[in-house]
Formats: sequence, C-alpha cells, structure tokens
Amino acid sequence: MATSEKEVMIVAIDDSEHSVYALEWTLNHFFTPFASNPPFKLVIVHAKPTATSAVGLAGPGAAEVLPYVDADLRKIAARVVEKAKELCITKSVNDAVVEVIEGDARNVLCEAVEKHHASMLVVGSHGYGAIKRAVLGSVSDYCAHHAHCSVMIVKKPKIKH
Repeated sequence: MATSEKEVMIVAIDDSEHSVYALEWTLNHFFTPFASNPPFKLVIVHAKPTATSAVGLAGPGAAEVLPYVDADLRKIAARVVEKAKELCITKSVNDAVVEVIEGDARNVLCEAVEKHHASMLVVGSHGYGAIKRAVLGSVSDYCAHHAHCSVMIVKKPKIKH
C-alpha cells in the first residue's frame, strides 16, 4: 500500500506526561507491531500557545514580558518536538511528520484534522478535576465534538498505591 493511500492519524502532544503516554500508547498499538508498513500515516501536532494567550494580561508592562514568554514557549515547543521524535525513533517509526502550529489547541487540532483529511485524532486525557475542567474546558472534549473524524482519548492508568 503506497503512503499516499494511507489514512492519516494525528496525535496531539504538549509538554504533559499524559500526551507523552498517549503518543507512546499509539505507537505501541498502531505502528510498532506493523514494522515498516503501519496502517496509518502519522502526523504529530503540537499547538504552541501565543504569548498573549499565555500571559493573559494587558496594560503597562505586558508588552515587555511577551518576547520572554514567546521565547519560553518556543523552547517548550522544541523540547516537545524533540521528545516526540526520539520516542518515534525508539519505536522504529521513522516517517512521522511533526508540526508545531501556533494557536489554541482546540482550534489547531480541529484545523489539522481538516488540513490532513485525518481519519483519527488521538489526544491524551489530562485527568483534570471537575473545577479545573470547567474553567479550562477540556481539549479532548472539544475535539470529540468538533473534529471531523474519530477521536480517541488515551487515558493514563491511575497508579494504585
């Protein structure tokens, strides 16, 4: 089967252990077992927040802070991408495409699904409590309702003590 005929699977990543787990789980279940011929073309997407959204403040002083915040977000993005690529290589997945797209994760992921005509979007579950989820809104929840493809939410198992 030629690469061009393969369906696209997008895996969302950020700097959380939940998303790293989701990527690893996806590689273990959909890519590594199929060696050189996995059923999907893998696209890994990191939504880099804008400095203004990350700072969330306006007024005097905000403008001076933004370049530092942006530099920080770029460093985080580079680290996230590096980790994703390393994980792919350890799992013998060498043709993954990694993209960093600036914007809100909800929009970035739904737009990536459209752009790549993806048939599957994989997101990690952050396991937020009800209050944090109500305030922040869940990216996985938003994507499940708005992405024009199947959405798989990978949950990191709770460690039993």
